[in-house]
Amino acid sequence: MGCCVFNVGNHYVHGLHLFQATSKIVALAKLGRITSARKLFDEIPHKDTVAWNAMLSGYSQLGLHQEVLCLFHRMRIANARPDDFTFTAMLSACADLGELRGGMKIHAQVVVSGCQSSLPVNNSLIHLYGKCLSALSARRVFEDMNCTNEVSWCSLLFAYTSYGLFDAARGVFDGMPKRTEIAWNIMISGYGQCGDVELCLGFFKKMQSDSHQPDQWTFSSLMNAFSELKQPLCGYMMHGFIFRSGWVKAVEVSNSIMSFYSKLGSHNDVVKVFESIGIRTQVSWNAMIDANMKIGDTHEALLAFQQAPEKNVVSWTSMITGYARNRHGEQSLSFFVDMMGNHIQPDDFTFGAVLHACSSLATLGHGKMIHGSIMRHGFHAYVYVGNGLVNMYAKCGDIQGSNSAFNDILEKDLVSWNTMLFGFGLHGLATQALELYEEMAVSGLKPDKVTFIGLLMTCSYLGLVEKGRALFESMVSVHGLFHEIEHVTCMVDLLGRGGYMAQARELVEEYSRTGQVETGLLESLLGACFAHSEVRMGANLGEYLKVFEPRKEMSYVLLSNLYCLSGQWKEAEMVRKTMADQGLKKMPGCSWIEVRNKMTVFVAGDHSHPYMEELYKILNSLKLQ
Repeated sequence: MGCCVFNVGNHYVHGLHLFQATSKIVALAKLGRITSARKLFDEIPHKDTVAWNAMLSGYSQLGLHQEVLCLFHRMRIANARPDDFTFTAMLSACADLGELRGGMKIHAQVVVSGCQSSLPVNNSLIHLYGKCLSALSARRVFEDMNCTNEVSWCSLLFAYTSYGLFDAARGVFDGMPKRTEIAWNIMISGYGQCGDVELCLGFFKKMQSDSHQPDQWTFSSLMNAFSELKQPLCGYMMHGFIFRSGWVKAVEVSNSIMSFYSKLGSHNDVVKVFESIGIRTQVSWNAMIDANMKIGDTHEALLAFQQAPEKNVVSWTSMITGYARNRHGEQSLSFFVDMMGNHIQPDDFTFGAVLHACSSLATLGHGKMIHGSIMRHGFHAYVYVGNGLVNMYAKCGDIQGSNSAFNDILEKDLVSWNTMLFGFGLHGLATQALELYEEMAVSGLKPDKVTFIGLLMTCSYLGLVEKGRALFESMVSVHGLFHEIEHVTCMVDLLGRGGYMAQARELVEEYSRTGQVETGLLESLLGACFAHSEVRMGANLGEYLKVFEPRKEMSYVLLSNLYCLSGQWKEAEMVRKTMADQGLKKMPGCSWIEVRNKMTVFVAGDHSHPYMEELYKILNSLKLQ
């Protein structure tokens, strides 16, 4: 084997053999020094398959799957011959990236190269198809195998649980020659992810009674399951159980505990857990980014992102989502552009987040560009992305584009229908909204509480009082759905707009007897009082709201306007004075328009726009028309 000279950092290593260089690459990758490993790899003049595999495995172990694909492409150009280890690394990368098409191409190369009898390769194929939700393909690979092991069985089990085929999964689980801890964990994780916490806990108890000890993956799955519950008690109890069992220091468990507290909004607990982690993984840093974004601290989230040694698609998506959620749409779009510039492959969640940013900015031009990127990356068939497109086009004023995106969704879920229904309502298309509701019923989908919020809002905007009443009553009588505050508020607004003030007040009083009165409900009734000059009722409501929520300017503004409308100038002045004493200011109205992908905002009372004189001339000419 030949000798050569390699430069690593500031150190020169003379006479290092290829075998030793490969060993060094493996060691550096295990230490997380992947950049140094790659530098050493690039300086090897004549690489063998083992060296290529060492670098591929290093990237794969650190979750840098896009780099695995890029390196394999270079390996093919270099005419290096892939082997079992190469295909295993490649299939693992495709699985974690959700690259079903790419994985199928690797499957074809496996057959051509004669590696289809390799047990590790077949196990990786089953894992790939399981990750990409192709359970039948996973089953075919399993059935064609001459010999199987525990990994084969567990990979098939994972394929079924990932696709939600729990009856088939239970059949595989019961038929396993030997049930390992991994098999138990897959069942626990599967039930947890589909929200069946009771079965999740049941398997956890059976696992222990079957003399199998829970490990970090068991506890991680349980904490993730409890994160989805509305009540945090089970999560608190499991955290205590984990602490007593000694698994609290395991990084996977710590990451799931961080995610649990992050979803609760307990930022201090997230920081405590993060600081207690010895070796932080990408998941740890991503959880920290998400926790900061959830409390609106975009600066700390950006610092965590910058400090993270390696960034994956989740890191970038967390930033894009966080900025969009905190109404920093422009930063969200900027991060998406930077992500693409860094050659990070977006996923469906990335596109969903950046579409939300476009919706909040109402930038149709940017939204259309994102739509084009979605088409190029092959995510147009994903229902989550399709729903985002429906919402984006509706919010950006293109209801035809919204309807077209809705029709392009092959397997519509309830969110798809509700989003389109809200879109029609937003554009004042009551007939289309009600027709869509009828189509939804014909399709076999049952409406939920969100559906009726959209329907009642549509009826309220367009004054369809009787239709609104019928829908409101059908919630309980036909669909068995209880009225919540949002539905009552919509109904009060509908009745108030229609001039049915006594009935609107009766509905408020009826709801107040069953639960706590919400300010939004009273503000809706106060707004109706202003619209119909109901001074006495409005004054009582306004005075109550001033006491109930003294820091909210809406009640002061509505009450002052009501007094002005009835000529009670002294009372109106007193309300404004109280508002000023409280340090409250009316939020000025604003509107915006997009021209050539640039947003221009107009704020009431602001005359600083350089073309304001010309704009007023155009507005006056439009009034004359």
